[in-house]
Amino acid sequence: MNVVRISDVKAESGPAVRAEARSLRKAKREELSAFLKTRRARISPEDMGLVPGTRRRTPGLRREEVAQLAGVGVTWYTWLEQGRDINVSVQVLDAIARALCLDGAERAHLYQLANVPTVPTAQLDGPVPGELQVILDHLHPLPGVVMTARYDILAHNDAYAAMCPGFLSEDRNVLRKVFLTPACCNPYASAEAEHLARMVGYLRAAYVKHLQNPDWTVFIDDLCAKSPEFATMWARNDVAIPVGRLRRIRQLAVGDLEMVMTSMSMPSIAGAWVQIWTPADEDAWARLRRLLAMSEEERQAPWQEHYERDHGGIPA
Repeated sequence: MNVVRISDVKAESGPAVRAEARSLRKAKREELSAFLKTRRARISPEDMGLVPGTRRRTPGLRREEVAQLAGVGVTWYTWLEQGRDINVSVQVLDAIARALCLDGAERAHLYQLANVPTVPTAQLDGPVPGELQVILDHLHPLPGVVMTARYDILAHNDAYAAMCPGFLSEDRNVLRKVFLTPACCNPYASAEAEHLARMVGYLRAAYVKHLQNPDWTVFIDDLCAKSPEFATMWARNDVAIPVGRLRRIRQLAVGDLEMVMTSMSMPSIAGAWVQIWTPADEDAWARLRRLLAMSEEERQAPWQEHYERDHGGIPA
């Protein structure tokens, strides 16, 4: 497993590296200056409930008006917009983002340019684009699904719903299902330690962009409390990227499916990625076709029988 252990990574040092870091920081500050000026220029005082006044030489808000709306000092904001090398905090950047009416992508860009330790990922505003669902639907008969960096399912096609119905119940989070579902009901029939470790490693790599997001903190703390296996893997501090792997999917209606998972990132939805599942051999193709030809009732019947027999009729 190609997992990078953080403790094994050594920071480079030396005059050349420090000079390069200073040059990069200076370039970011120049970009930050230009970005703030253009965001300020597009907002009129009337938009923010301010009195326009007279003798405005340039369009948009004045620096002192942005500082007032953000609740920061005029001198400090002026220095920030001038690209001076001053320290900024997450709280102050959030206030400036609100004052300038930045959307998710602009807010993430602001954090990047300000060089703060925690960079929020630009979030999707509104529902998943309709064209994305069209693409997923046209993958048929291949199962396809779009997930967030936290393994929350955003969209899927009918083939995925037929193959992995267990992932689509309740909170629709794959990681919770894999770690908290009993082995007999786990959608991953062979959840090897290496595979689970890679899933946790990808979550850890994404977590650095959400360090101050309480939803992520609650999610991880809850998994650590409920799954000792997850807690152990999380404590290792390993990081990884999602890659294609052979998986055995538990499917009681037709028998287990040997599938190859192909992962692709989605720049249009920051942090999201697509999984496309391809049968590994002719037997898997035959089982998948048989599964997709069944009615919903036929696919669900074996699962319901299992729940009633082994779990008192309550899905595990």
